[in-house]
Amino acid sequence: MESEDKHASVERKLTDEKLRTERENTDRALSDTQQSVDEDADQVVRRARENADAVLEVAREKADEQLAGPAPNVSPSDTVAQERAVEDETLREERATADESLDRERRKDASDLSRFLPLEREATDRMLLIERARSDAAVENRDDFLGMVCHDLRDLLSGIVLSSSMLAERASQSDEGKRTLERTETIRRYAARMDRLIGDLVDVASIDAGKLAVVSVKADTASLVAEAADAFQPSAVAKSISLESDGAGPCIEAEFDHDRMLQVLANLITNSIKFTPGGGAIRIFRELAGNGVRFCVSDSGPGIAENMLEAVFERFWQVGKNDRRGLGLGLYISRCIVEAHGGRIWVESELGKGSHFIFQVPLRAKGSAA
Repeated sequence: MESEDKHASVERKLTDEKLRTERENTDRALSDTQQSVDEDADQVVRRARENADAVLEVAREKADEQLAGPAPNVSPSDTVAQERAVEDETLREERATADESLDRERRKDASDLSRFLPLEREATDRMLLIERARSDAAVENRDDFLGMVCHDLRDLLSGIVLSSSMLAERASQSDEGKRTLERTETIRRYAARMDRLIGDLVDVASIDAGKLAVVSVKADTASLVAEAADAFQPSAVAKSISLESDGAGPCIEAEFDHDRMLQVLANLITNSIKFTPGGGAIRIFRELAGNGVRFCVSDSGPGIAENMLEAVFERFWQVGKNDRRGLGLGLYISRCIVEAHGGRIWVESELGKGSHFIFQVPLRAKGSAA
């Protein structure tokens, strides 16, 4: 429960940080927009004034030309000067009035915006709290439901496997009995696959809830690799694939969760067997790498395109939309397990040249004494 609350707190902090950043960006954008509008308005006013001044200048030039003509009995220069002074004063007053009106509009817009933003943010925060409460309730219900379904499914699978085992024990040595043994073996194989899929769903739910725990103890990585290779040797042989490992190699001790690390190797080996054609080869080895130990599952499969090297570790990733060889969770779960150990996982591959799935974990678990 404490881990779940901690995970939720981290998620909420990230959400709040993103919201704060978005608000700052919005405020900046609004300020830039307002400044741009003001600049555009000033430019329009400036152009209008320049046009008005140009028109006035032309009118004055024409008036001056007319005054320069023959008019011996008329002396209008004083009158024209007075009219121009009146026109200039009127123009100044109109410009001052226009500037004052524009300034009032700008202050009003700024005031409206300053009142509107807090109200909008308050409404946003209120909706966010409501959505968080709904999301928390939905996640809790989902996890409870998933736990009950997985428990019931595993009980049913246990019954199926038990029944198939009883049929296999009672099978005769006749041809019909041999066919029964083949069918019961198929049932056990399918049941094991279903159990793995259920386990993947449970693991994903644990990861989402922040409950994926690892218990690290000091152990030999050679025996870990040998155990993984032995477990999948029959599957490789059935597909005419050569599966080799350095499980009998030198001892390299590290601190890790044995079952979880075995799960990572199992996912990688399963993935390689799935995509490596008959007659291909898979090799499992490990080596020291600085303060960590590096594992590699190498295969001679079709390879992976460069733009998909990161995507293969995403949740529910599949080779194609019609691919039905699993849920696409194995590599995602493997990444989460490796990262929980303080390590990292990646793949090196080229199309037509096979793939090398590599992960590295520290020799000492996080928080352990040196």
